[in-house]
Amino acid sequence: MESETNPTTKSKIKPEHKPPNKSGNKPENKLENFKEKLSSKIYQLLVDQGIEELRPSQAKSINAGVLNGENVLVCTPTASGKTLVAEIASLNVVFEKKEKAIYIVPLKALASEKHKEFKKKYGEQMTVALSIGDLDASDKYLARYDMIICTAEKLDSLIRHHTPWIRDVGIVVIDEIHMLNDPRRGPTLEILITMLKQLIKDVQIIGLSATIGNEKELAEWLNAKLIHDTWRPVQLRKGTYYDGEIEFDK
Repeated sequence: MESETNPTTKSKIKPEHKPPNKSGNKPENKLENFKEKLSSKIYQLLVDQGIEELRPSQAKSINAGVLNGENVLVCTPTASGKTLVAEIASLNVVFEKKEKAIYIVPLKALASEKHKEFKKKYGEQMTVALSIGDLDASDKYLARYDMIICTAEKLDSLIRHHTPWIRDVGIVVIDEIHMLNDPRRGPTLEILITMLKQLIKDVQIIGLSATIGNEKELAEWLNAKLIHDTWRPVQLRKGTYYDGEIEFDK
């Protein structure tokens, strides 16, 4: 039996049995089960966002001690919930330790996007700043902010300008940490992580990526717990297209 999916192009897809989504829908991942591990303020923020169940990587990260200062390297597919791990850990540091959070992204455009997103979600609970401009400025005004979103190049510049508030940082999130392999940006990021570990005693480091080939070695270098999971919100299927038809592998 064949079903037509596009009457204009006459392309056809052979329907097959669709395996169940292995998100788990596990009872143990229900948000209410983590109420004692989350501060009441963070728990309520998640409830207000309509979150009823944590995704596998989020539950694993909390159980691994991300709220107790443990470094974690989260390696999971795109859209599997990595960013929320970083958000929860950052909020925990800002609320409980009264320290700053730095969120590093590889591109200025992505930094601007994250800045808008975090201000919208958490602007009433903490101050969020964007720092992607002049590399010759020390940006002393950032001392007033709880979370600072920037590129690796900008943070490297701030450190080299002896920015005093750096020692008030309690957590550093490195989004797209696989950029360590980038020939142009990788060396700067590697040196930056090394400097941060030397400058800030007990700084917590959170690495996020969907595409790391040597995740175990990287986790060891970061002195981080590896959070690996293959769950994704949309099933990834492989198939062959030929003569107007797609036949998916079983």
